Amino acid sequence: MTTETTAPSRWTQQLITRVRATDAARPWLWDTALTLGWTIAALVDAAGGWRNIARDPTLPTALVVGLSLAFALPLYARRRRPTTVLAVTTAAAFVSEVSGAFLQGAFLQALPLFHIALTRPPARLPWAFALLAAPLLTGALRHDGDAWDLHVVPAMWGYLIVALIGITVRSRRDHTAGLVDRARRLEVERDQEVRLAAAAERARIAREMHDIIGHNLSVITGLADGGRYAAAKSPERAAQALDAIGTTSRQALDELRRLLGVLSAPDDTPSAARAPQPTLEDLPSLLEGVRKAGPPVASELPALLPSLPPGAQLTVYRVVQESLTNTLKHAGPGATAAVRLRTAPDGLLVTVTDTGTPSTVPGQGQGLAGMRERAALYDGTLDSGPLPDGTGWQVRLRIPTTPEEHRP
Repeated sequence: MTTETTAPSRWTQQLITRVRATDAARPWLWDTALTLGWTIAALVDAAGGWRNIARDPTLPTALVVGLSLAFALPLYARRRRPTTVLAVTTAAAFVSEVSGAFLQGAFLQALPLFHIALTRPPARLPWAFALLAAPLLTGALRHDGDAWDLHVVPAMWGYLIVALIGITVRSRRDHTAGLVDRARRLEVERDQEVRLAAAAERARIAREMHDIIGHNLSVITGLADGGRYAAAKSPERAAQALDAIGTTSRQALDELRRLLGVLSAPDDTPSAARAPQPTLEDLPSLLEGVRKAGPPVASELPALLPSLPPGAQLTVYRVVQESLTNTLKHAGPGATAAVRLRTAPDGLLVTVTDTGTPSTVPGQGQGLAGMRERAALYDGTLDSGPLPDGTGWQVRLRIPTTPEEHRP
């Protein structure tokens, strides 16, 4: 039973869809067919049927044929200019009513009326009804006398129903168009969100790549320079430098593999499982690697490290790493560095200081900009600049111990 009921309905829907597609692609085809069809019907009525309701059946045939064509032929333009078509057919309706022909072709005025209700401002409808009523009243008062309402009222009710149908179709069309527009807006917004998320992810990966590669290459450069000087005097220290270079290189490769693994991992894989990142517990090994590269690094770390989300811990680690990288690259020979972590009731204060010449440390660039972005993600603040006495450079980071939710 369900199949028998559904199949005709599906066939009807397909037929309607095809008709609409054809009409949208070739509107002239449907306009021509409709105009010719109603023209033939009007001419058939003009052949003699009009006399059945005419008040004056002796009217010339040429007049009736002319009026019939005046009602039917303008229908070709009813969709593009419905108000004009209604005005033209109203002139024919006046002649039909005043002469007593009372042609049924006058009811073709319902078609431009439908398109006025469908496509034109609602304020035009009262004028359209005035155009329709004027010929009817004129003919009824001229030929029907006291029974004028029998000629006017049923026709006007029919026109009212046609207008209501046009308004209903218009409302459904506008509602559908609104839903389509809303769906398109939502799709555009989703695309924008995806692009913004992709841009944020690219920026995050760029920061990670900068920190990993920049720091480890600086350490390797320092170890290589130290090993070259030690090779002539102390081969053992040169061998230690080479070992440290190998260790640092492997660590850098491991971090890069973890980072690139984020790009190839499935979306439903937990981020912690996809990309284990350095934490506060990795700071001692970071400091030891920098010490091997040359500059002495003093540290003051609390015995009990504060509890921070993994992302905030990674921020602290990267800020310390980038600060020490700048020391390696810019502080000059003989410089020393100091890293201090101090807990407070409202947050964690990280200070990295070196004794290099302040003018040689850049105040702008990807490194410091990336550190500030990392701090801002966890409601932290980062300041950097020369020491007041001009004896070095300092980076200060403050991260709340209970930062708000990470903002993308």
